[in-house]
Amino acid sequence: MTLLHISASPRGPLSESLAVATTFVDTVREVNPALPIDEWDLWDGTLPAFGPDAVAAKMAVFAGSQPEGDAARAWDAAVATFRRFDAADTYLFSVPMWNAGVPYILKQFIDVISQPGLAFGFDPRHGYSGLLRGKRAAVVYTSAVYGPERGPAFGADFQAPYLEDWLRWTGVTDISPVHFRPNLVTEDAETARREAHARARDVAKLLTAAP
Repeated sequence: MTLLHISASPRGPLSESLAVATTFVDTVREVNPALPIDEWDLWDGTLPAFGPDAVAAKMAVFAGSQPEGDAARAWDAAVATFRRFDAADTYLFSVPMWNAGVPYILKQFIDVISQPGLAFGFDPRHGYSGLLRGKRAAVVYTSAVYGPERGPAFGADFQAPYLEDWLRWTGVTDISPVHFRPNLVTEDAETARREAHARARDVAKLLTAAP
């Protein structure tokens, strides 16, 4: 088993999502100290771009041909990124809400690794099929203002539905969410904060306990 933590927050020690994720990782180290953990900060500059060359490569592969030139180099970068993702069987995503959705860097990550023959297959009659097998994910969701009990004036949730639909699309159907929202514009954030950290500990023990 390998745990991959994918962090989508650029706020470092000020990040609520990263703080809850740190509780998850610390718990894993307590209950299963031999478990390999890969920390992937999406803001560290290593994520390849997904621009014209990458799009050309994806469409070439989708059509059954091989990309060439700059497109081939973009394809190689996407494959290498996917291989790091695929090397883990347990995922931890820490995901703050940005403008009702996910940070653009996480969308970039998803666009880079969502490649034909890697993350998904396609049949003209039956449509898409996820190619990831035997994997599971925990996702830490945070938001400053949005909360599920609040009205539309406090925002909407395109964060969890988007990410979890993508995970299921790739074949990852075992998903354990951890919510801490709202965490800023609220009279009592501390109670919800404690509950989120407790939930993170429980999920960490459930997903990564040593056999």
